[in-house]
This record gives sequence, C-alpha cells and structure tokens, in this order.
Amino acid sequence: MFSHVLDDDISTCVGCGLCLPHCPTFRVSGEEALSPRGRIATIKMVRSGDIEISDRVIDFLDTCVQCRACEPACPSGVPYGRMIEAAKQDLPKRRLPIWLRTFLRVLPVHRLLLLGRPLVVLFQRFLPVPHMSWRRSRIRGVAAPDVWVHTGCVMDIVQSDTHAGLAAIVRATGRTVGVPSSLGGCCGALQSHAGLHDVAVRLAERTMRSMPGEATILVDSAGCGAAMKEYGALLDTDEARAFSARVRDAVEWIADHSDEIPLDESRPRPTIVIQDPCHHRHVQRVHAATRTILSRVADLIEIPDDGLCCGAGGAYSLLQRDMAEKIRERKVAAIRQATDGSDVVVASANPGCSMFLGRAGLRRSEEHTSELQSHSDLVCRLLLEKKK
Repeated sequence: MFSHVLDDDISTCVGCGLCLPHCPTFRVSGEEALSPRGRIATIKMVRSGDIEISDRVIDFLDTCVQCRACEPACPSGVPYGRMIEAAKQDLPKRRLPIWLRTFLRVLPVHRLLLLGRPLVVLFQRFLPVPHMSWRRSRIRGVAAPDVWVHTGCVMDIVQSDTHAGLAAIVRATGRTVGVPSSLGGCCGALQSHAGLHDVAVRLAERTMRSMPGEATILVDSAGCGAAMKEYGALLDTDEARAFSARVRDAVEWIADHSDEIPLDESRPRPTIVIQDPCHHRHVQRVHAATRTILSRVADLIEIPDDGLCCGAGGAYSLLQRDMAEKIRERKVAAIRQATDGSDVVVASANPGCSMFLGRAGLRRSEEHTSELQSHSDLVCRLLLEKKK
C-alpha cells in the first residue's frame, strides 16, 4: 500500500526531528506519531509490510492538518505535503463521511452554491461566516484581460466583496480584469487534501480551461492559490506547469505594483495583527508581501508563534474537532498575548481561517489582507474581542 508515495520522497527524511516544534498536532499532543517524522515512519512501515493499514494508521494520517509548516523548517527539503496527499489516495474511501463527500461534490456545481447563498445570508447570525449582504458583488470582466481574478467556489459565496475589492485595485493600476468562465469554480484544493486525486485533477483541468491565454491569474484565497501553483505537480504536464507559472497570490501582485496604487494618506492608520494562513506562509511563502502592503497603510503587530496553524485546515476543523480546537486555542492565546487583550483588527487571507477563528471570539466584520492595501477599500477585517 501507499503505492502513490514516491520512494525518493520517503528517502529524503533523515529523521532529524527539526520539524517537530513546528507541527501543530505534535505541539498539542506531544505524541511522536502525530508529527511529520512519525507519520513518515508510519508510511515507511506500511510500505515495507511491517504493519498493515489499520484504523490507528488512518488516524495518524487523518489528524495531520496539512499546514506544511514542517517543510520550510526541514533542512533536507522533505516534500511532506506531496507525501501525505499521496498516502491519502490509498486510504479506504469509507473514511470520508457522507456529508463531506456530498459537500465536495457540490462545490464544483456553482449554481447550487449560489442557490444556497440566501439561506446563508438569512441565518448568518448563527453561522461562522463574515458579514454578508443580500446583494452579491459581481465583477464585470473583459474577454482578453490583462489580469484574471479567480473567483472560486466558497470565496465567491461568502466573500465576493473581496474579489470586487481586488478587481478595483487592479483597475486602479490601469489594467483590465477578467473573471473565469463557469468552469472555473472549484479549484480542487479540498479534494486533493482529502486524497481524491482523480477528482482534483478533473477540477484542475476545468480551472485551467476557464482562464486561457497568458495573462496573470490572481488568487485571493491562500489555499486556492497554493493548490493552483502546484497544478504542474498534480497533472505533470507542460500545460499545467505553464498555467501554474501564471498564478500569483493577490498580495504578491499588489506588493509589486503598490507604487501604482493611489492612497489617501490623510486617513488614520489602523493597528492590524497579521494572521498568516499556512498556505500563505509555509506553501506559497508570500507572507513578506503581506507586510510590504500593510505597512504602507497600517501599524502592524506580529503574533509571537512563528506562523502556528490556527487549526482550520479546510474541512479539518469539522473532521478533527478536538485537535482543531486545541490548536486554535494556542493561536488565539498568541493573538491575545500580542495585543494585550485589546480590540484590534486581525487581518487574514483565507476564508477558512477567518471563519474558524471567528468561532473562538474573533468576531468577523469583513477580512482579507489583499484588500487592506487601499484605504478606500479597507474592508475585509477581523475584529478582536473577548469571548463573551
């Protein structure tokens, strides 16, 4: 078993253990098996036939939040994210609950998501979603744009204002904006994390067809951007590698063009705490661009946790609730420490992070780092408040 995991990938791990203090599940459990080194050892033993895939083995792998904080910490360059996704391809499909399989099937059907949006707006007081208006923001795009804005699935439902703000920033530089065709909804990131490789490949191919040409593709959801930048590895084709080369996180592009964006220097500078989503910091490694942008318009506070995961991890917080909540407690405690308990803005760049943190007393107004570049679009923010 674990036939999809490459021997060359396994052999890169020398078992040094430098990954352990960066792994959120190891930090909250102290259990070696719940660390990258421990999980790689488990994969090795299954591959060698020393042990069989059991419920315990599945639990070891499923409790990985796939934050990939271990990768930049690894001196040997172990491609842990690729290994864990490959291993999950071989796990019994019955481990995915019916509700998750249904949810993952619905994500690519954007019309169904749009039909369900009014219900989310109606009951948003009881749901961990950013504030949503009845009117969904839409971007009018051109057929052959200078820049594409990827709208995605969940983001387009709960944070369409973020897309509109990003499009406004792009247009402020004098460039035209395009939006993907109906094929470009779900990018396949969650399916890939769940081990549904074939489904992720199909969605990646659809996403690629939705934004043809050579124009830059901007993604304002950290998890989606990370997945699309790895289409080359997922599909292993020249076309996919060329597509991935066009993908840029919104903050990367804005940082490179910040001198072209007019700012209202008379407006007051808010104090902002930066919450780096894992796929921003550890996978795309664009967190420096976030600081380049925000330092122009705000006073920044860093969280003293070296990019610790918040525990959201896509569907992880629903599948592994106890572990996710323990990880989140550490993140919230670090934010409290950084702010001394006062009310400040917490800026995030991933909808999953902001919604999950919101359930722990970080009340969301509207939040997203990519939109904090322009004072006129200083929307998308998390307001820190004490849990009532």
